[in-house]
Amino acid sequence: MESITQVTNTPENHSTTPVRNANIDAIRGLAVLGILFMNIYYFGNAVSGYASHEISPFHDTLVELFSNFFLEGRFISLFAMLFGVGLAVQFDRYSKQNIDAYKQIKSRLKWLLVFGAVHGIVIWSGDVLFAYGLSGFLALCYLKLDNDKLIKKSLLFIAISVFTFTLFSIFSPEERFIRGSELFEEEYLIWFSTYSEQLLMQLFVFITLLFFIPLTLMWFSAGLMLLGVALYRKGIFQQGFSKRHLIWFALASIFFSTLDSLLSFSENPILHTLSGVIVLLSAIPMALIYMHLLIKICQNRSTVLAPLQKVGRLAFSLYILQSICGVLLFRHFEPTLVNTLDRPDYMLIAIGYSILQLILATIYLNYFNQGPLEKLWRGLAKAKPNATQKRAIKEV
Repeated sequence: MESITQVTNTPENHSTTPVRNANIDAIRGLAVLGILFMNIYYFGNAVSGYASHEISPFHDTLVELFSNFFLEGRFISLFAMLFGVGLAVQFDRYSKQNIDAYKQIKSRLKWLLVFGAVHGIVIWSGDVLFAYGLSGFLALCYLKLDNDKLIKKSLLFIAISVFTFTLFSIFSPEERFIRGSELFEEEYLIWFSTYSEQLLMQLFVFITLLFFIPLTLMWFSAGLMLLGVALYRKGIFQQGFSKRHLIWFALASIFFSTLDSLLSFSENPILHTLSGVIVLLSAIPMALIYMHLLIKICQNRSTVLAPLQKVGRLAFSLYILQSICGVLLFRHFEPTLVNTLDRPDYMLIAIGYSILQLILATIYLNYFNQGPLEKLWRGLAKAKPNATQKRAIKEV
């Protein structure tokens, strides 16, 4: 949705002319850059990700602790909330233009499913777009609820997701992924073989996710989308949160991040796997803190955090480009990196590529107004208005 591409802000009781919200662009920019810091571990091995040492080096432990408190799950949560903002913005805009909002948004969601399937099968099976498409259809059913009901529905969906993730963690705990182990060697042969074999594996993973997503991630993402809608309609993306809210967010983030860290370092497979559930709870309050900080810094000014805003305007294209570059680097150009890189090395690569994205977005938007995939998506999903709708659009 436009939370991934171009989000415009049309607050209620204001002009119907779409106006860019610089705060949202900056937040989306941070989200697309931040998500790389977690995805980068999985571009080589899309299932198990980073292969730990038998005895974890101190620098690995430090980076993992930092990730538990500040990175893991935070930016994908921001993405989902912004996706919900995009749903709300478009629903209001199409309704004011006498265009069937549900029909148009469903068209965009269907095409997002197509993009997600192609991305997940052909490029990288860590795709989130397909899950967002399914979650978008679920969230779309509740856009007309008032803010209080939206938040209640959001909490319900998140609770459903946490419950199902917990069941999966208890009954199918993950084996610890150790560098040089038998499991590591088996997966290395799959992910670093010929592209045709990788393609078959990615198809298998995608088919598996078709059953897994509706039980888990769909509910979590839809819950965050509805939360994003409620926050947008409350004006949070203009003014931020109160000090009292921020204190509660900080306390919740510290508590759940600490619990996540304790579980993630446990030798018990079930407890270690359960840390992935706690991440869902620790990510949301920290994501909201990041949101507040950018809102207060940017204050809806296009000149503040301008490079980050430009990344946000190209989020869809840059997200796919991250996958392409990551897969090429770790699977095709330098497949031995997974045997040699430690966590700080991955972080340095992510920092370097983030700087490159900031530069690339700035240069690109000097010549074009919209990203290539953003433009393609909008063109594919664009509705053909009838004569009455055309007159209404002209009047607007």
